[in-house]
Amino acid sequence: MTAAEHHIVPRQPPSSGSSGSAGSSDSTGAPGDGGGTPPQDRRRVIRRRLITLTIIVLLIGIPAGYLVISAGQSRRSGKDKEAEAAAQGLREDWPSGMQRRIFELPIPGNAIGVQYYETNNWKASRMYVKFRTTSAGLDRFLSGMGTGRAALETGKVTIGERDIKITGWYFGPGVDWAGTVHKNKDPRPTQNITVNMTDPAAPVVYVVSAATP
Repeated sequence: MTAAEHHIVPRQPPSSGSSGSAGSSDSTGAPGDGGGTPPQDRRRVIRRRLITLTIIVLLIGIPAGYLVISAGQSRRSGKDKEAEAAAQGLREDWPSGMQRRIFELPIPGNAIGVQYYETNNWKASRMYVKFRTTSAGLDRFLSGMGTGRAALETGKVTIGERDIKITGWYFGPGVDWAGTVHKNKDPRPTQNITVNMTDPAAPVVYVVSAATP
């Protein structure tokens, strides 16, 4: 045997145990063979779903809540303005020329004791007017509005409880009342007219002219 042949070591085939061990290691490390989703992955999925649900609720709930709050504030604002006007009471003066045109109130030039005030809210604008005039002045007022004395119904009060509460006007017994409602198509105002005819020569006129925006 030569020296070269003496140093050659034959290669041994891999043992079956070594192969099996390697196979077992590969099987353990393969993804998806861990027996189900790990707990931390399930928690992440649940957390993502909760966040998504919260976002959806906020997107739907916030606009709806804003609309409800806005509507409530608008109603309260209108009521506050009316309460403020009522607290101030009727103003001892004539409405401006523009106010008389807007609310179509042709107050006769000989009117005395003229009182008024105006309220505005989200539903309607109202002008409250009271004055004393003459019999002829009453006719001019009614005809200028587009109606006449024949439209006045004896014993009728056409101003409602809501407006009575705001103005403090009295429409009780012991007075010869006569009233009418003069209606116009929107946006022109409608006037509720009640007249104290106890003294026919010096009637007292009460008017609520309401215009819808």
